[in-house]
Amino acid sequence: MMKPFFKSRGPFFISEILKSLKVGTCNLKKDVQVKDIKDLSSSNISEITFFHSKKYVEFAKITKASFCITTESLKKELPSSCIPLVVENVLVSVSKITSMFYPDAINDDFDDSAIDINQTNFKDKVIFGKNVLIGKDVSLGANCKIGHNTIIEKNVSIGDNCSIGSNTIIRNSLISNNVKILDNCVIGKHGFGFFPNKYKNLRYPHIGIVIIEENCEIGCGSTIDRGSMSNTVIGKNTYLDNQIHIAHNVKIGENSIIAGQVGIAGSSIVGSNVKIGGQAGISGHIKVGNNVEIGGGSGVIRNIPDNTKVIGYPAKNIREFLRDNK
Repeated sequence: MMKPFFKSRGPFFISEILKSLKVGTCNLKKDVQVKDIKDLSSSNISEITFFHSKKYVEFAKITKASFCITTESLKKELPSSCIPLVVENVLVSVSKITSMFYPDAINDDFDDSAIDINQTNFKDKVIFGKNVLIGKDVSLGANCKIGHNTIIEKNVSIGDNCSIGSNTIIRNSLISNNVKILDNCVIGKHGFGFFPNKYKNLRYPHIGIVIIEENCEIGCGSTIDRGSMSNTVIGKNTYLDNQIHIAHNVKIGENSIIAGQVGIAGSSIVGSNVKIGGQAGISGHIKVGNNVEIGGGSGVIRNIPDNTKVIGYPAKNIREFLRDNK
């Protein structure tokens, strides 16, 4: 089993976290250690989480975290076991604390550990083209092929019978068996996470990874960003066409088909058996149900229930769209 991709610098005392957040006190009788920072659903005792939107109230009510960075208006939704740390801007505060725990996840420079595949144990195990580089903590399964000028950077696990195209870069990813990643893809790099500031934009650390399940195909020129706090997931038997962008934390279910130039913004969830036409866009934090069809060029800005066909901007039920556009 591979070791964690990003190593936490924790634990930190809560007093250190309060100082960084410029929060005076949290009414504790003694200073305690905080082991890690995680999202609402995956956090546990002695960890810190964050709650910034009513969209996540159902997760906030049952979080196991001991501390939560939140707002005055939202803190009442937390369980009594979770101590609120009230701030003005939750996401900026989360960025600061995540940077404390995971400073190596802020930047995304090239992997200087990568060496020519001919200098590794993989040279006799896979079929590869010219100028292939392999980083540290990489595993490759049986019967894999890697194209010319491709770099498998650090922290990548690739299963059996996978085909990786030419001019592709992969890092911080778990790729299952029988996956095809075509030419010119970038998988597992830092997402578009930053907060505009008057003097300098504040980068948000991305400590998640990309998970591509078995029998998927990723088309040429596609980009899949790793998760910020959770993971970016492509479900099994899902096919992506060329020039598609999947942002951080996106979850796509099984048996879905996505046509060219589609963009899915961060933290959206797309169900199983979904078909998305070319050049459609899905806004962030949207939930698309199972068995949904989205017409080409559509703009999805609100949740879509199961078994629905939508088209247009803003995307609406196809019957409603046809009625309004007679």
